[in-house]
Amino acid sequence: MDKLVSTEWLAARLDADDLVIVDATMHLPDTPRNARAEFEAGHIPGARFLDLASFIDTDSPVPKAVPTPAQFAERMSALGIAPGSRIVLYDDSDIASAARAWSILTRYGERKVAILDGGIAKWRMEGRALSDRIVGHAARPRPEPEIVRDVRSKDEMVGNMSEKEWQVVDARDTERFEGRPGSQSEGHIPGARNLHYKRLLREDGTYRSPDAIRTEFVDAGLDLDRPIVTSCNSGMTASVLLFGLALIGRNDAALYDGSWLEWGADPETPKEAGKAR
Repeated sequence: MDKLVSTEWLAARLDADDLVIVDATMHLPDTPRNARAEFEAGHIPGARFLDLASFIDTDSPVPKAVPTPAQFAERMSALGIAPGSRIVLYDDSDIASAARAWSILTRYGERKVAILDGGIAKWRMEGRALSDRIVGHAARPRPEPEIVRDVRSKDEMVGNMSEKEWQVVDARDTERFEGRPGSQSEGHIPGARNLHYKRLLREDGTYRSPDAIRTEFVDAGLDLDRPIVTSCNSGMTASVLLFGLALIGRNDAALYDGSWLEWGADPETPKEAGKAR
């Protein structure tokens, strides 16, 4: 199964026994939308609701930290998802939140994970069936997984300021990256490059071609032969960049989990305003 699947591909396999469809919609806190209510009103038939907004480590001092291995195993068990299942993630979110779910699942070793290109919006636009039936699934006990995708800490990012081992790319919009007046941002991590996550997507929410995605990273000043860490405001849209890198064969990029919520709130961390240098 490819990392990115089409609505046609999914529609032809809705009844496959080993295929699990997961709604990974999450909205920003300042929007009036309710992901769970929207799921209950209508979803792709057979889909399970991930509740991505709560899929975090609430005991961590890092804002919106990725779940621990134990928390991951608990959520997958509750959803009745067996290890090794083919999992298709989709969303109906302006922040392409399925990519965040993809980054978590692949961090914990799930290998057969894909994102539905265009999400439920494309599915709905094509007139495909929706359902308001909530399907229950028996819990499937799972062991705690091993970690196979790195997440960088603030201390590691501070150390990288002098070591410069990793390139940092920030997925926020230009205004916040540059710290423009009214953006409520002091700027960015010094040395970071800026690539707004929406540049990897077409207007209909589908991902651009691998060649186009590769060009976006290169034009942003990234050397695709060197290590990369992605960042954003809270770790959400940085995952879109992670997924984009995976689509062009870079499966070794890492996420700075705390992102600007953590970096910007610490008076001791250096900040840089203006354009990337």
